[in-house]
Amino acid sequence: MESANQTGSVSEFVLLGLSAHPKLEKTFFVLILLMYLVILLGNGILILVTVLDSHLHTPMYFFLGNLSFLDICYTTSSVPLILDSFLTPRKTISFSACAVQMFLSFAMGATECVLLSMMAFDRYVAICNPLRYPVVMSKAVYVPMAAGSWAAGSAASMVQTSLAMRLPFCGDNVINHFTCEILAVLKLACADISINVISMGVTNVIFLGVPVLFISFSYVFILATILRIPSAEGRKKAFSTCSAHLTVVVVFYGTILFMYGKPKSKDSLGADKQDLADKLISLFYGVVTPMLNPIIYSLRNKDVKAAVRNLVSQKHFSQ
Repeated sequence: MESANQTGSVSEFVLLGLSAHPKLEKTFFVLILLMYLVILLGNGILILVTVLDSHLHTPMYFFLGNLSFLDICYTTSSVPLILDSFLTPRKTISFSACAVQMFLSFAMGATECVLLSMMAFDRYVAICNPLRYPVVMSKAVYVPMAAGSWAAGSAASMVQTSLAMRLPFCGDNVINHFTCEILAVLKLACADISINVISMGVTNVIFLGVPVLFISFSYVFILATILRIPSAEGRKKAFSTCSAHLTVVVVFYGTILFMYGKPKSKDSLGADKQDLADKLISLFYGVVTPMLNPIIYSLRNKDVKAAVRNLVSQKHFSQ
């Protein structure tokens, strides 16, 4: 009851963002707005062609369509809030809105961790067991795999968000971040957060450590299979189907592992620098990575390019 009363005393939070650097806010506003538009356009086109083009109705492009939709959802849950903070001197967000934003951001991030490992398994089967691929990766298999990724991410986010927002916030309500990022919010709690720390550690192992190990083992077998291909052209073609996914994995997991796995500084000056680093890393993870995904993974793909050309030509012909 005491915790509930103390938590209820905080009805809103103040997002600090880059208020300490007002000259940079206009520049960042334009830059992030352009990136957000590229994210919507690139991922939107990918979703459209994977739905409309029957040639792309395969497990690989089904997962890519899910990844694109996920990136749109993730950025939409945070970027409008970030853009608004650049235009408003004092940006406040209600307690409930903060909880919703925290849930959506965490859910999308956790879902992407699992989804990328599912995509690695798809590439493993396609290259290491091509004859069994139609059976192993049938629609009855890959659709539940994608749905399971969304369910697992949402469940993990529900747990972490519930634990965080049940804490008493009876003091400072200024979040030193662009959004209601869970680690930034936990710093404001005026109670023991050891349960949150343990829970976050377990979640990191499940959604970061396990998928990374799974992807790593998958690529060990993939590379071993590719090296056994006799022709250089065959090896190049096989590796090209995996190189884009591997690039996305390195960018995504490298950023998120550094963001959540690095040690915390005890020194006050180090903490200030760390806060700034956390903001920039979170900004990179939240905007740049979703913008690069369709470019790295899909828009350079010959099948996707052909599907886009067909879509454009059909639209032109209909007019």
